[in-house]
Amino acid sequence: MPFLRNVWYVAALDEELGRDMFTRTLLGEAVLMYRKLDGQAVAMADRCAHRFAPLSRGKLIGDNVQCGYHGLQFDCSGKCVVNPHGDGRISAAARVKHFPMVERYGLLWIWMGDEHLADDALIPTYYSHFDSPEWKTVRGSSYQEASYLLIADNLLDLSHDQFLHENFHKKDAFLTTPHDVFQEGTAVVSRREVLCSVASDAFAANLPDPTVLVDQWKIMRWEAPGYFLLDVGVRPSNDPNGAALRKCNAHILTPATETSTTYFFVNARNYQRDDARVDAQIREWQRIGFGEQDKPMIEAIQKCMGEADLFDLNPIFLSVDGAAVRARRQLTKLINAQEAAAAAAPVSAPVAGVIATAP
Repeated sequence: MPFLRNVWYVAALDEELGRDMFTRTLLGEAVLMYRKLDGQAVAMADRCAHRFAPLSRGKLIGDNVQCGYHGLQFDCSGKCVVNPHGDGRISAAARVKHFPMVERYGLLWIWMGDEHLADDALIPTYYSHFDSPEWKTVRGSSYQEASYLLIADNLLDLSHDQFLHENFHKKDAFLTTPHDVFQEGTAVVSRREVLCSVASDAFAANLPDPTVLVDQWKIMRWEAPGYFLLDVGVRPSNDPNGAALRKCNAHILTPATETSTTYFFVNARNYQRDDARVDAQIREWQRIGFGEQDKPMIEAIQKCMGEADLFDLNPIFLSVDGAAVRARRQLTKLINAQEAAAAAAPVSAPVAGVIATAP
């Protein structure tokens, strides 16, 4: 399936990018990233317009990238500005693909589609609490040898944690409580709520009294192409207006290839914000829950499936699959609209020397 192009993807965490050139594969393309002397983030194709050498094998000259093969220099827009050979003339076609980047919420967002359509107002605003002092964040990323679609299926499934993550989240009532799945515009929401029960281990240790009965909820929101917001929390059942322990976490998926993904997470909590012990607790959950439980399972599923599409393999479906199926259908609808618009657009002749990007 083609990738959705005219949307923002997360390319990196802000701390990943500095003056050292950094390359990551995004949507099948090697993208070179670095910061200018003033700290602004830059992204361009990691491929010289001359002999297609990786620009990351070169070096920075001020804010320009110098190719390590023949010394051509490209500015931050991807335009060649220095040709050290012969009379130094520079062809207008000597440029590499430039990608708009925006830094927001501690994340670096990249636009891989039509540059003229890049509008930073399209970056999701529901992650804005990451900038608030009322929330403490713990962030990270991992590379997974699996399609972002399989990872999305996993995130929208609020039942698998009772088995795959039972050491953190096991609570039998979550399997029998009503599972609400609905859409809000183009967003898909998967929600479960359990009333008057003992808190799961993920929250019990942070309660003043771990045995107190609480109301618990899990609400996962998905929007294309791979934006997730997970709202989870507990509140004392005998005090419905009391303070809640709550997490509003981002899970953001950026395809590397059709069968590999860079997964970014931001865990945001409203409790014990200055407690390093809780930070460590969350990092341990990420290490085990995602690193040792989700990741191996999803990668094993990808290996079993090969490059086949899920629906082509005729899987059986359970009631817990409703949100994932809706999200896949919504994404397919958006991609089909993108492909129809591209087919209807006038075809322009390719410019010699300009690097072609993957469809």
